[in-house]
Amino acid sequence: MLAVYVSSASSNSPPYVVSKLEVMFYYSGISPTPPKLVYRTGSLKTPWSYRKLEQACGVFGHKLNAVWKDVGPLVHDLLNTQRVAWTSIDVARFITDGDGDEKIRGPVVLWVGVRPDSLQGEDAFSSSNEILNLLARFGIVHVEVEHREPVYKRSVGPALLRPVSNLNTAVDVCGPVTPALGLPIAASNRPGAQGTMALYFAEGGDSDKVSGLTCHHVLFKTDGTTNNDYVFAGTGAPRDCVQLLGTRAFDKLLASIKMRIRRQGIMVGIHEGQIKKLEARVGGDDEDDVAEAKKELKKTRALLDDAIEAIEDLERPSERTIGYIRSSPAVAFNIGPKRFTEDWGAFELDGPKFKGAFKGNFIDLGTEIPPDLFTLKMYPRDDGTTTFKYPDDRFFPLCDMITEERMREPDILDHDNEACLLVIKNGNATDVTIGRATGIFLFESMEWAIYNYDNKSDVFSAPGDFGSIIVDGLGRIGGLLTGGTGKVETSDVTYATPMWWLWPHIKQHFPNAYLYPTTMA
Repeated sequence: MLAVYVSSASSNSPPYVVSKLEVMFYYSGISPTPPKLVYRTGSLKTPWSYRKLEQACGVFGHKLNAVWKDVGPLVHDLLNTQRVAWTSIDVARFITDGDGDEKIRGPVVLWVGVRPDSLQGEDAFSSSNEILNLLARFGIVHVEVEHREPVYKRSVGPALLRPVSNLNTAVDVCGPVTPALGLPIAASNRPGAQGTMALYFAEGGDSDKVSGLTCHHVLFKTDGTTNNDYVFAGTGAPRDCVQLLGTRAFDKLLASIKMRIRRQGIMVGIHEGQIKKLEARVGGDDEDDVAEAKKELKKTRALLDDAIEAIEDLERPSERTIGYIRSSPAVAFNIGPKRFTEDWGAFELDGPKFKGAFKGNFIDLGTEIPPDLFTLKMYPRDDGTTTFKYPDDRFFPLCDMITEERMREPDILDHDNEACLLVIKNGNATDVTIGRATGIFLFESMEWAIYNYDNKSDVFSAPGDFGSIIVDGLGRIGGLLTGGTGKVETSDVTYATPMWWLWPHIKQHFPNAYLYPTTMA
C-alpha cells in the first residue's frame, strides 16, 4: 500500500496518516502547482489547518549549515539504504500567514523529494525519524523532516538588433533578438529543445573569438542512454550549429510581431484619416496639426516596415544561426570533493552578427516588472545595505562572482533580521524573475538552490530557462541554471551550479579565457 491518505486525520490515526486536504494544500503558495506532501515530522506538534504559505526561503547561520558538508552525504546514504526513491534533498524555512500582517517563520526543514507514488506512509515515517536521529548525533535539534512529491527536471540569421530603450514602442519585440544575456537558443539539429545562453566569455590568448555558455543538455540530447563528450574536431570538420530562437521561442516572437503589424496597420489608417480631415481645413493651427500627424504616420509606417522585415529575416532557421559548438563535456554529477554537477557547453559566436550591437555581459531587466517595484523587491528592508540600483537604461551590467563564503553567509538582512540572498535571472521561458537563494548546497548531486520570491510573484524558472545565468543585486555572477523540481512546466525549486566552482572547469578547456569581453571581432 502506498502513502495513506484519508479525508481527515484524527487523534486515533496512525502517526504516518496524512489527510487528503493536507496532502494537496500543505504547500499551497510556494508555486502555482505546489508539490504534494507525503509526510512531515512536525504534524503532532503543529497539526495542520488550511493556511496559505507565503514563501519558501533559504537557511543561513544555522548549525546545520556548518556541518552540512558532513551530514549531507550521510543523509544521502541513509535514504539509499532505506531504498527511498528520492529525487532531491533541500533545506528550507517556510513563512506562513499569521493574524493580520503577521508572518510566522517556521523551523528549518530537511525537505526530501521522492518520486510520485513511490513511498509508503509508514516508510516515510520511519525514514524521517532515522534522519532526525542522524541529525541529533551532530547536535542538530529543532529541525523537521518533510517528504514531498516533486519531479526533478533538466529541460531544455540576421545580425542581432541593438538594445532599445523603454521609450521605443518595439521594445517587447526587440528583446529576444538583441545581444543582452538571456538569449533564447537551441541546437540547430534540435530546434524543439530550447534553452538560454548564460553569458559571454573571451577565448583569450592569441584568439579574438568570443563564445557563449549554456548547459550541455540544452545543446545535446542527454538521458539515461545518451550522454557524450563533444569537442569540435577543427578546421574542415562538420559543425554542430546553435541558432537563435528554437521552435517555440520563434512562434512566440512571430505571434508578437504579427500582433504589432496588426496594431501598426490600424494606426496607419487612423493617422491617414486624421491627415485628410486636417488638410481639408484652412489656416490657423491646423498646419501644425497636419505636420504632427504626418510625423506620427511616418513613425508608424517605419515601425510597420521594421516588423515585417523582422519576420522576413528570422523565419528561416538557417538565418538565425549564431555560432557553432566548440566544447561540451558530458553531464557529470558529484564531481570532486565539492560534489557539484558539471553541465555546460560553449559555442563560438559569429562575430559579425553581434559586434554592431555587442555591449558585453549585461542583463536586460525588461519591462514586465516596473523599475520602482523591481527596486522594492530587491530591498528586503528600508534600512538595509544598498545592494541594488536599477540602471537608467534598463541594462544591468555583470561584474565579479559571488564567492562560496558569500553564498553561505550573505551580508543582507530581510524584514525579520534574517540573512537572505536575492538573485535575478533572465531566461527563455519566464523572462526576468527574482528569487531567494539558499545557503546550503543541496542534493541530487550538490546544487545551489533558489526558491520562488513569494506566492504573489511568478515562478523563478521553468523548462527553457535552463542555461540562464543567475546574479545578485550587485551584478555578481552566482551560477548556471541547470534544473529544477516541480509537478508540471514550472519549478518549486530551481537548481544551479555555482560559478566560482564551474569557471575553473571551463578554463581547463579554454585556459586563457576571461569573462567580461567588451568587443567582438
